[in-house]
Amino acid sequence: MEHSTGGLLSSIPRIAISILIVILLPGIIQAAPAEGSGDQSAVVTDYPAIDAYFFYGDGCIHCENIKPYIADLALRHPRLKIQYLETYHNATNRRIFERVTTALGLKNVGVPALIIGNNIFIGEYQIRSGAEPRIIELEQKRYPSNPAQTGIPAGGNEICTGDAGGLTLLLVISCALIDSVNPCAFAVLAFLLLSIITVETRRRVLMVGGIYITAVFIFYLLSGMGLFAVVQGSGLSQILFVGAAIISIIFGLVNITDVIRKNEGFILAIPESKKDRIQQYMSDASLPAAFVLGILVGIFELPCTGGIYLAILSMMSRTLTFQAGLPYLVLYNLIFILPLVIILLVVSFGLSPERVNSWRFENRRLLRFIIGIAMIAIGAVMLFSLL
Repeated sequence: MEHSTGGLLSSIPRIAISILIVILLPGIIQAAPAEGSGDQSAVVTDYPAIDAYFFYGDGCIHCENIKPYIADLALRHPRLKIQYLETYHNATNRRIFERVTTALGLKNVGVPALIIGNNIFIGEYQIRSGAEPRIIELEQKRYPSNPAQTGIPAGGNEICTGDAGGLTLLLVISCALIDSVNPCAFAVLAFLLLSIITVETRRRVLMVGGIYITAVFIFYLLSGMGLFAVVQGSGLSQILFVGAAIISIIFGLVNITDVIRKNEGFILAIPESKKDRIQQYMSDASLPAAFVLGILVGIFELPCTGGIYLAILSMMSRTLTFQAGLPYLVLYNLIFILPLVIILLVVSFGLSPERVNSWRFENRRLLRFIIGIAMIAIGAVMLFSLL
């Protein structure tokens, strides 16, 4: 989709930004230790070159998918001069990309992205559908409207935005809501509140419960940041993406197996050997104990319920820089703790912890079945996206 500013006066700030970007970008890029291929085309000297900048990330499957098309564009259009800039491992290129996209009014943009003049095309679909028509439009002009600006016509920014490699806000929210249905974390919070509700004030109950929830949030957020950095820094995003999809499907099948089995215990649950330690901190019910309890629940639960989290992290690492992915990560974890916050509030203002735990116990198999189906679906969608 293209968006043009209306009116000469209203377009002046955007024009100025575009011109400034075009003037500075080539010089910055020449000074940067850019990785990947360099100039992919021979420039016909009779006409000004059409400058283009392809931003990609090593290990990004969508970037790899579109690279042959980018190279083919350079062959079919001799005036097109493409510079390749890797953003995952090259901090300078990443800063350039973030600076340019911010100047164009875009936030949290992922790769692949192709900049042609003052146009930016994001994602495989937008590059394939929009880049070549724009190149042809520029080629049809013997000289650009402003030759000094390397083929960029005067006018407002024309921005084509894609899907950042398939990762959407709705997908992040949906997966976080599914992941937030965490029976074990519910149970620990209910027992913690049960141990203090009859002897402490409402303020104290809110403080202890709030500290526990904060610890869960901090642990999962820091774990996500660490996994994100490891996956992206390894350069094996595609392999780990496939691995995360398979793990999600396996965990989903195990959850469904837990539901079908007649045994009371569950395979994916807090280990029996760790429950005594958790019980000790629940009995203490002090603020430090509540914080430690939240961390312990996170440690013991992450290997069991982290399939969805790992899947989302793998998708983010393939399409977003760490800085661009961080807001998604924070949002995911805020949604993840939302049911815990709701439980804390309803218990503090009247609902008994016994009723909360009774509801959890009665519906635990249904909850695990829903989680299992969702994890299988997420893993299947991830694998299907590779086809």
